Amino acid sequence: MDAHPDTLTQLARPHRKAVLVALLWITIGSGILFGFLNAFRGYLPLSLLEWGMALYSAFLLFAVRRTRHLERWILAYILPFFTAMMAAVATPEASVTVFGWVLLIPLVGHLLLGRRLGMVVTLCFLAVATAIFLYKFRGDTAVMDIRSVANMVILTACITVFSHVYEVSRERSEIQLLKMAQTDFLTGLPNRSRIKVFFERERSRAGREQQPLSLLIVDLDHFKQVNDRFGHEAGDRALVFFADLLKHRLRATDLAGRLGGEEFGIILVNTATNTAIQVAEDLRQALADADLRHDGQLIPLTMSIGVAELGVDGQSLQDLLAVADQRLYQAKDQGRNQVVPPLAGQPRAPSGQTVSGPEQIL
Repeated sequence: MDAHPDTLTQLARPHRKAVLVALLWITIGSGILFGFLNAFRGYLPLSLLEWGMALYSAFLLFAVRRTRHLERWILAYILPFFTAMMAAVATPEASVTVFGWVLLIPLVGHLLLGRRLGMVVTLCFLAVATAIFLYKFRGDTAVMDIRSVANMVILTACITVFSHVYEVSRERSEIQLLKMAQTDFLTGLPNRSRIKVFFERERSRAGREQQPLSLLIVDLDHFKQVNDRFGHEAGDRALVFFADLLKHRLRATDLAGRLGGEEFGIILVNTATNTAIQVAEDLRQALADADLRHDGQLIPLTMSIGVAELGVDGQSLQDLLAVADQRLYQAKDQGRNQVVPPLAGQPRAPSGQTVSGPEQIL
């Protein structure tokens, strides 16, 4: 499972917000301190720059507390902060030690912006800082000593590389943890959590593009008898077998997941009810014709399926699950091994309401 970029952004948001708040407090404190120090030395323009950045950071600190647009405020901090840093090192009064602040650029950039945008912003501002450094100290033989320059270049490169590697490693770890949290351990299919995330994303897309979206609820028939007759190992093997069948017979754009036990949910993207019924029938027939054996014994498997469509049967995942579940139990009552689609004149779930079924799924 490849994590969606929006999902990665959501995962990183608390981490980045904490870093931003800490940096804002540091910027406020250091801005006030260095503002007074520069004012005492007579460097009024530099003092005003420091105080202005401290005041701006105080405003940002208030703004980011409850914002839903953290990424925008991060850019609103980083770009002026780095620009003010460039202005500070470019002033005639700035000594070579002031360039030590430039080492914060790769660290702050990656922590707040991630590995891609963080690297772009880092390289841009490091290039500006390098140009300013060469222009200011081009005639100073002590500062431009090859060993001193080499040390600064290597140190800056190390911090940049380490920051980037850290972000790459953090992203991979979060993706792996997210995959584990959203995957059923037995079948390898998405679990309820992943189904919900996928549905919300595809519902938004279906609304934007005016495309249909359908849901199937599948339940393996007489599965308790499979466990009782052949053993739980055979039951687990049957679940894995059915999961593999779903993986091979559905499109890459669709999603099949395990709701629990022998019950599965399937989200069919860009699929209206009529096509969803055909897909359900194909799956039902494929399982009925399958040759699953355990210890030389044939394990017969069939399934019952309920079908629901977004907009027709409700607007939320809860709506569709309830309606499809109701039709699933109707299939059970009618003898199993069948698909129950919407019937002409059958009541529908109004928008925002849930049709009650024999069982609440989520």
